[in-house]
This record gives sequence, structure tokens and C-alpha cells, in this order.
Amino acid sequence: VQLVESGGGLVQAGNSLRLSCAASDYTFSYYTMGWFRQAPGKEREFVAGMHYNGRDTGYSDSVKGRFTISRDNAKNTVYLQMNGLKPEDTAVYFCTARFMARISSAASNYEYWGQGTQVTVSS
Repeated sequence: VQLVESGGGLVQAGNSLRLSCAASDYTFSYYTMGWFRQAPGKEREFVAGMHYNGRDTGYSDSVKGRFTISRDNAKNTVYLQMNGLKPEDTAVYFCTARFMARISSAASNYEYWGQGTQVTVSS
């Protein structure tokens, strides 16, 4: 499956952004989707995940309460609504997918990756 992210950009701290990730596969509804991010000089880290059942979600402690993951299976798209952005949220954000599996915070468990979209939060 091919994943294409969009929606990144430059925003001031406290503002919001919504990232989108469009998938090419018609079996999208069977994929657990995730968002990871990678800041310069740091490892890729888990941000949020949504189970293919469309109900269960998971978040890293650093974004819990500020970010929301959702999906629209009719559009083969997963979203990441990011509110209350902080400078430390600055990173390249990656969309990822794994077929009929639970949410995982380990990047190595995901099979497919997008090219990433840059999010920069200024103070």
C-alpha cells in the first residue's frame, strides 16, 4: 500500500494543524494505522495509532490530550488533528500501516511508510 501525507507546515505555538494520510489500497479498512515523528538527531518515535476496528486508539504521553487520530475508510484516509502545538512537536511526521494487527509503538512492526511531512512549530 502507498501512503501519502499532507497538511504539514509552519505554525506558531498554541495553534493547530491537521495532517492527512491517503492510502492507495482498497483494503485500507483492514490496516491499523499509525503516526510517528522524527526530529533532527533523534530516533523516530510513536505519536498515535488507530486499530483497524476503527475504535481503539493509542497515544504517546507527550501528545495525549492534544492530538487526535481518526480515520475515514470511505476515503482511505487517516488524520492526525494536532492542537496546542509546542515547539517540541517540530519534526517530520510519518504515516504508517500494518495489516490486521494491534497498535504498536515500535516502528519496526509497521510494514508500510509514507514519505513524511514537515511540521515546524515556532515559539
